[in-house]
Amino acid sequence: MAKTPELNKSEKRRGPGPVAWTFMGLGAGALVGSVTAGVLGSLATLFAREVVTPAATPEENVEVLKVTENAESMTLTLPLTPDTAVPGVYSFWFDADRGHARLGDVVDRDTASVTREVLSVDRGDLTSARRGRMGGSVYLTPGDLGLEYQDVDVPVSAGKAPAWLIPGTTRADTWAIMIHGRGAQRVETLRGVTTAHEAGMTTLCVSYRNDGEAPDVNNGRYGLGATEWRDVDSAIRYAIEHGARDLVLFGWSMGGAIALQAANLSQHRTRVLGLVLDGPAVNWFDILDHQAKINRVPYISGRLGTWLLTHPLGKRITGLTAPIDLRSLDWVDRADEIRVPTLILHSADDDFVPHSSSVQLAEKNPRSVTLETFHTAGHVGEWNIDPQRWERVTRDWLAGVL
Repeated sequence: MAKTPELNKSEKRRGPGPVAWTFMGLGAGALVGSVTAGVLGSLATLFAREVVTPAATPEENVEVLKVTENAESMTLTLPLTPDTAVPGVYSFWFDADRGHARLGDVVDRDTASVTREVLSVDRGDLTSARRGRMGGSVYLTPGDLGLEYQDVDVPVSAGKAPAWLIPGTTRADTWAIMIHGRGAQRVETLRGVTTAHEAGMTTLCVSYRNDGEAPDVNNGRYGLGATEWRDVDSAIRYAIEHGARDLVLFGWSMGGAIALQAANLSQHRTRVLGLVLDGPAVNWFDILDHQAKINRVPYISGRLGTWLLTHPLGKRITGLTAPIDLRSLDWVDRADEIRVPTLILHSADDDFVPHSSSVQLAEKNPRSVTLETFHTAGHVGEWNIDPQRWERVTRDWLAGVL
């Protein structure tokens, strides 16, 4: 997934109530001056809107320094940054996302630049690219994995949501439903498809409301998992109608929050055998606090922004059609309610969704939750930095569950 901030998630911090927030937000001028109060309020508004508003166009924030090509190989030289130098396999999007290349490991570096192997150029002309962006979505379709698949439409409340259906083999009646995260699309989930396919399962990579593929609802705003799970529930119903007996839900980032909601609220929840969650949003209070800190949003603005998301008075500011119940998305607090086997793969250095929340969840419910900690993978880059380990751990865990 492109690193769109998870604004794109232990101690409980519920914050002041509405009356206190009203005093701080509207009466702050009496305390710190009207100018300061206005700035704090404006920052709170921007923070709250950013959380629930999909980004229109991902930023091409990496300059292309050089493309070297010969009869046998191609390399791409980029400025040296933590993102461009990270080990593993990644994608490079360019030409306003019309171009896509798969990048392998670093083959050379100096104090200012890094050169990576180009494994393939799936579309576009990389030699003419001047800027682009790094991403974790290495594949574009299940066909890139050598798998047969169908394009299908899942009926949802607002119309039809496109999905990829990969037929199963030895366990075709057990379906893996793959759920992408905030700011991403179905391609993000392809990193988990090979493992599910090797386990014999049928796989469904789904889209959901407001992700740029499925229909827009709720003014095009994210519900952080509180509304999106309904489209995944529709995918569950689709799977059952097409022969699924059991299900395993895979979720990346906000897709983890969606999977947890679906496993808890779906009328077919008894069919869910387990959850595989990568860098999951299991506590939005911690995520929002963390994002406010790393983005240098003043404490009061961050807390007011969180309140705007959760209170009816904030709807006109955020564009939400209804407030978001963040308590219902706090699975650290609700840890004992997770009753199906759950595997969490999470990097300790995740700079968008705090790893600490996954640690707390696993500690509070060790019977159901297994945590596999990675390092230096950033946000949802666990497969990218070590695909063999990711697939081995997930494969072994699935064998125990299935």
